[in-house]
Amino acid sequence: MNLQIKRLTECTIQEIITAWNKGFEGYFVQLEMTPEMFFNRLVNEGLSLPHSIVAFDDMVPVGIVLNGFRVIDGKKTAWNGGTGIATEYRGKGVSTLLMEEILKIYEEEGYEVATLEAIKENERAIRLYARFGYEVTDSLVYVAGTLEGKNNSRLQTEFIRPEQLPTYSFYKQNIPWQCQWQSVKAGEAQIYFDGEQNPVGYSLFKRVWNQEGKLEKVFLFQVEMLGEVTDETFQAVFAAITEQQTHPVSFMTVNASQSNPVIQYLFEQGFKKTTEQVQMVKTL
Repeated sequence: MNLQIKRLTECTIQEIITAWNKGFEGYFVQLEMTPEMFFNRLVNEGLSLPHSIVAFDDMVPVGIVLNGFRVIDGKKTAWNGGTGIATEYRGKGVSTLLMEEILKIYEEEGYEVATLEAIKENERAIRLYARFGYEVTDSLVYVAGTLEGKNNSRLQTEFIRPEQLPTYSFYKQNIPWQCQWQSVKAGEAQIYFDGEQNPVGYSLFKRVWNQEGKLEKVFLFQVEMLGEVTDETFQAVFAAITEQQTHPVSFMTVNASQSNPVIQYLFEQGFKKTTEQVQMVKTL
């Protein structure tokens, strides 16, 4: 092998897409992308072309790492938004070379924390990240099912823009990257209040309507409640998100912490787990 590393800014679009699609061939979930899908993801998730890299064997792209950078809880934080290695190059040291290079980039940029998520079954990747000092800090789940907009609660709801969430003192910044408000700018958010106008929680989500204008699906990025919460409160939250639609609506959580009480509630409503990931963090 004659390996070299290039930044994405030094690569053609075709080289980048080839590196990504070859890198995730046969992966646990379908991640193949068109150029349009890929660059939409770069923009939506705040990924950095100059700080993301592609590995080449001579002129052939054989591996890729995408990186994003944000300040979270006052710390400069880097996120590995995907590490892929072409099938025939796995187990040959390419992933080690890529990890060494991105950690060098993080150090040069003065970042304090590095984060990533890995599919729980991807034991080889988890071992690789652990070897470079990443530690598992949380178990994250995608769960899916349907709910109806029943509501017998007096919970009051205020719609806000996702960009407004960080102005509330109870907003949690340190959550998985794709669930942070910066990654869900095209979404919607709600704040919930009790009868005395005390905040009791908030949510961040995206809604999808069908061609008849009927709410069809909701992607949940955050549902965070303050203090103790009852099933009745969760019913009111989901009724507010659906605006009390009477027909069943499909819901899917995105990288929700398995310890979040909303997950237990959804399991009790018959939801099923579709994917499980681990969140890993390294202090730089």
